[in-house]
Amino acid sequence: MAMELRQQVKMTQQLRMTPQLQQAIKLLQLSRMELIAEVRQEMVENPVLEEMREVYDSDTVGERGEDTKKDEMTEVKADASDMDQVDWEAYAEKYTGSGPTNHYKGMRGGDDYPTLEETLSTHESLTDHLFSQLRLAGLDEGQEYIGVLIIGNLNDAGMLTDFSIEEIAEDAGMSTDEVEEVLAVVQSFDPLGVAARNLEECLLIQARVKFPEHKLMQAMISEHISDLERKSYGKIARSQGVSKAEVIEAAKLLTNLDPRPGREYGTSEPRYITPDIYIRKIDGKWVPTLNEDGLPKLRISNFYRQELARKKESGEADEVKDYIQDKLRGAMWLIRSIHQRQSTIMKVAESIIKFQAEFFEKGVEHLRPLVLRDVADDIEMHESTVSRVTSSKYVHTPRGVYELKFFFNSSITNNAGQDLASEAVKAKIRDIIANEDPAKPLSDAKIVECLQQEDIDIARRTVAKYREMMGVLSSSKRKRLF
Repeated sequence: MAMELRQQVKMTQQLRMTPQLQQAIKLLQLSRMELIAEVRQEMVENPVLEEMREVYDSDTVGERGEDTKKDEMTEVKADASDMDQVDWEAYAEKYTGSGPTNHYKGMRGGDDYPTLEETLSTHESLTDHLFSQLRLAGLDEGQEYIGVLIIGNLNDAGMLTDFSIEEIAEDAGMSTDEVEEVLAVVQSFDPLGVAARNLEECLLIQARVKFPEHKLMQAMISEHISDLERKSYGKIARSQGVSKAEVIEAAKLLTNLDPRPGREYGTSEPRYITPDIYIRKIDGKWVPTLNEDGLPKLRISNFYRQELARKKESGEADEVKDYIQDKLRGAMWLIRSIHQRQSTIMKVAESIIKFQAEFFEKGVEHLRPLVLRDVADDIEMHESTVSRVTSSKYVHTPRGVYELKFFFNSSITNNAGQDLASEAVKAKIRDIIANEDPAKPLSDAKIVECLQQEDIDIARRTVAKYREMMGVLSSSKRKRLF
């Protein structure tokens, strides 16, 4: 068969990720705060965009049935006799000068008001706190350099667990004995227990300073730290040759020690959550409302719109016209994408309310199994779109603030053949543990038995997995004798 070359016209359809489509997808998965930042950045880069502000004029007020008469401004004239009654000398002494106005005089009395520096607050880090003590420790230059290396390698808890003495000695070009000597100095700094290499050393440093005469406590820390963790007080008593009551009393004092001495100087800032959606009950129905507080309401600038129309009428073809037209298309696409995003979020929220109505009425125990496909089929959108909408977004409900992902749970079938959400099972486990006897906490096997009484049949390892996901300790570590 002979081969030949031919030209052929073929029509095909292909989905291409245009920059506009990429922007729409990006906006869909942004949180509310990220969306506000993105919109404000677009307003800086695109002069065609401007924020629409609400302005109430006299006509608008009149439409509301309020008085539209403008108050007449009358001129107020001062009488010359009033000027003579002012004590100008006292006025000059009190209100003139180079310093700032004393707003604190009424609270603190006299002229003792704070300076600008006193009104500013800074958070001292653990590193700064230790460096200030290191400079006053009277060490030579080489020792101070070792101290800097030790302090600089502490973790957030104030512990020296990530680097060994040998590694620090190698970096400093010193011997391990010299590093050990400086480490002992740093460990004497405030807070007590800082720069310890493990939990035992951290607690032992604090115990020797706070309870120097309590040899039993020091022995418990150095020899029985694992037994303390398991609360095997009887085993410790037999090993030390003392009564169990003495061990329990020493364990009570041991709770005054801090296993994370650097926690007080933590630099992590609290993370505040602003909900994207509010769900309230109005006239017996659960209604979602978008939180658009702070989100600029965008519109196309009339100035650039008119300028583009003028250039089209004149038939001018220049770079300014192309620039305005390009920015105008971008602005219109952004506004359309934001509206589409808000509409999609509302559809997803309404669908979640439909599936999880019992949760809003009765609580977490009545949360039902739900997957992304269920909501996607309900609102006739793709599953990936629902995934993007529920990412990093929070909803405020009468039951609390939850991430939208919270409402999607895997299912567990009970003995009656009904499907339960995994979060509902976790809530039941949490209630069982909250009502247990602290002196005799329930094991995972006992929790399984309690769940079986409520027709929930799950394996012990599933209970252990859910317990660990909730941050609940095992029964041996939950045991409390005091």
